[in-house]
Amino acid sequence: MTRLNVTDTPIQGLKVVTAHRLGDTRGHFSRLFCAEELLTAGWTGPIVQANLTYTRQRGTVRGLHFQHPPDAEIKLVRCLRGAVWDVVVDLRRRSSTFLRWHATELSADNQASFLIPQGCAHGFQTLSDEVEMLYMHSAPYAPASEDGVSTADPLVGISWPLPIADMSDRDRALPLLSKSFEGIDLP
Repeated sequence: MTRLNVTDTPIQGLKVVTAHRLGDTRGHFSRLFCAEELLTAGWTGPIVQANLTYTRQRGTVRGLHFQHPPDAEIKLVRCLRGAVWDVVVDLRRRSSTFLRWHATELSADNQASFLIPQGCAHGFQTLSDEVEMLYMHSAPYAPASEDGVSTADPLVGISWPLPIADMSDRDRALPLLSKSFEGIDLP
């Protein structure tokens, strides 16, 4: 049995997906994705793109990224090596959890993933050196639709667990939300 365990979070539609690891003397096996099992959790399309990130240094922050409609995407994010503090911010206009954030530790050891709904921004901070993250996307990367939110946005108020050791210039330049921000309108 290689079923995925899906758990709700305080953010509407955000799920933690934990793989069941089967092991023997040779090593182990775990399922990374199953469309049938994840359909009821909110995954509604094919995987159209998969990405791998590698981050060298503990304390590095990547994000907070998202894509606007019509290219909004569902993401399934998993840590393959090391550990991260993974953060999702709800930017959906009509969501009951609008502008709230939730974080959890994803690691190679805990076999957990985040299933992130459309209209949510995503980022992470590395809790160890030598981190690899796997992203599965329901929509392809669309440069004209990409956007992000500053990791220091006071309207969101994320408390990062470590001092920020490194961040890309692109992420450092992500904007603050205006007080008049009404959210992302999903179809």
